[in-house]
Amino acid sequence: MIERYSRKEIKGIWEEKNKYQIWLDIEIAAAEAMEKLKLIPKGVSSKIKKKAVINVEKIHKIESKVHHDVIAFLTSITEKVGSDGKFLHKGMTSSDVLDTCFNIQLLQSGKIILKDINQILKVLKNKSLKYKNTICIGRSHGIHAEPITFGLKLASFYEEFKRNKNRLEKAIDEISTCAISGAVGTFANIDPKVESYVAKKLNLKVEPISTQIIPRDRHAYYFSVLGIIAGSIERVAAEIRNLQRTEIHEVEEFFDKKQKGSSAMPHKKNPILSENLTGLSRMVRSYVMPALENISLWHERDISHSSVERNIGPDSTITLDFALNRLKNILKNMNIYPKKMLQNLNITKGLIYSQRVMIELTKHGFSREKAYRIVQKNAQRAWDNNISFYETLSKDSLINKKISNKDLSKMFDINYHTKRINLIYKRVFK
Repeated sequence: MIERYSRKEIKGIWEEKNKYQIWLDIEIAAAEAMEKLKLIPKGVSSKIKKKAVINVEKIHKIESKVHHDVIAFLTSITEKVGSDGKFLHKGMTSSDVLDTCFNIQLLQSGKIILKDINQILKVLKNKSLKYKNTICIGRSHGIHAEPITFGLKLASFYEEFKRNKNRLEKAIDEISTCAISGAVGTFANIDPKVESYVAKKLNLKVEPISTQIIPRDRHAYYFSVLGIIAGSIERVAAEIRNLQRTEIHEVEEFFDKKQKGSSAMPHKKNPILSENLTGLSRMVRSYVMPALENISLWHERDISHSSVERNIGPDSTITLDFALNRLKNILKNMNIYPKKMLQNLNITKGLIYSQRVMIELTKHGFSREKAYRIVQKNAQRAWDNNISFYETLSKDSLINKKISNKDLSKMFDINYHTKRINLIYKRVFK
């Protein structure tokens, strides 16, 4: 992943030194188990732990000759630990190390992403409570529909990220398995107790049945969840981008005093951070399909998944971590304009109350079809002539026969649309 979209903590998980350290931890844990089972001499694991040195450049140099990363790693370690190195990797296959390591890296990355989501939930909750009663227009198809509050809009995002947190916790659990089962997964050359020991030592679960690899449906689930989270990021980003449009301008990304929006037009303040999140979200979602295609491998294993995972493992997690942190900062610092929200709400001069008027007409003896026609006709008249909806309704003879202007005016009460907000908030913020 390029530096521009990388944060140090999660990037470190995917650096080669950390990867090789996990490989070494797996090999040492396996050696400890074999000692307990009296399969190798006592004290081997402690000697290896003491003498082993990870030299990334040396491993790469050996790999350039042997064309096998795990063999290059083992050769490099053995050169430092001496004769005890012969007890490393006994009865194991490369995938035991590679797959268990990959799952650990996904687990470590997932925990960071969970922290990111928790921070977003905190910001969304605070903002939603602050703007709980800030009236704005709700839109469907981009067209004014009926009043909501800005807090409700944020509460919707909050609830979605709660689901994302739950999904990711399940995905992390799904991926937290260990396989030390040897060639084609039969334990022919290694005791299953070694696998159990390594799993416990590394805080993983035993993979119930592996072939020569851990089944890739687990990984497909994990990356699919990352894709869903990316979709949620874009949903929020798209809303901010739309609300920052000049014609709407209800919300605006924070703009630094020294910041410049356009090389050509000095007046511009562009929603570049939200637009960036849209692009990054596309990238994360694009990794889902390769993960799904990795499920189907030949027989007990092939390595067609390997090159895919070397890319999508670091790229998806690093990108998502960056995107979540950028979203958090946008939400935390964005400018919100309640007066503009109210101004926009009144653009249609009361047309947003059309449904309530229609419902009230049905209560006074009109069929729903007739009530709809009456309200629609008056709404169109008000829109075409740029006059208030109430004014056109109050002059309609059919309505005057059934409803007084005083009762009609009560149908234009904004509080009617916010009367159940407390119920919704109680559901969301239990």
